[in-house]
Amino acid sequence: MGFGALLLLAVGLSMDAFAVSVCKGLAMKKATLKAGLTCGVWFGGFQALMPLLGYFLGKTFASAIEAVDHWIAFALLAVIGFNMLKEAFSGCEECEEHDADLSPRKMFPMAIATSIDALAVGISLAMAGDVNIWLAITLIGVITCGLSALGVKIGNVFGSRFEKKAQIAGGVILILLGVKIVLEHLGIWV
Repeated sequence: MGFGALLLLAVGLSMDAFAVSVCKGLAMKKATLKAGLTCGVWFGGFQALMPLLGYFLGKTFASAIEAVDHWIAFALLAVIGFNMLKEAFSGCEECEEHDADLSPRKMFPMAIATSIDALAVGISLAMAGDVNIWLAITLIGVITCGLSALGVKIGNVFGSRFEKKAQIAGGVILILLGVKIVLEHLGIWV
């Protein structure tokens, strides 16, 4: 998987954390740099850790599922992408659940919840073959950190206007990356 695909993957994975950060910003009277960086470090850190764990899990079991690994990678990315699209179009207001509290008691469960899909993506990266996992997790962590910090400010200034669009973009990106993995394996995409 090349740099461009990894970059798109990182952006796609960061959209859930971005949406939650927008909600955090909505709940704040004033979004400070410290608040943005707090969200960024929590979400970026977990978004980098989870694919690394998934990658090592996938590599551990790779020999047992080598014949169908590309289909597993496609299925995982497609399911995650479709779930993001479903959440975006469901009309439920996630922001009502969030408040401005940035304590570890509040941030830890949210960081895990927004990065569960990154664990599955890590497994799919192990199945995809030629992937520089260290570059992947660095991009995922840094981009998620930056977009989460930005999301706090955007939520505070502009409201929830971007939350749905971010989830749609993330879902579409993940689905397309899954399709690309299958097409590469079938020799259709070089």
